[in-house]
Amino acid sequence: MSAASEPRRMPPKIRELVAELEGAGFVNRGGKGSHRNYVHPRLSKPITISGRLGDDAKQYQIRAVRTAIAEVER
Repeated sequence: MSAASEPRRMPPKIRELVAELEGAGFVNRGGKGSHRNYVHPRLSKPITISGRLGDDAKQYQIRAVRTAIAEVER
């Protein structure tokens, strides 16, 4: 099958990324407006997630969350 005929997967919601971060031990230290800053003792910089919980996550947000979780689990 070609890529054009395969159905596209729906991106995860912001709430799903938040759940992944919290499940990996990240803590929300707050933020302004719709921004949330998650910190972890084993990671030097915070992960910022913007958007309402029901919004679709952007590709860069998904990548940042998955990279941060992988780094913490090493």
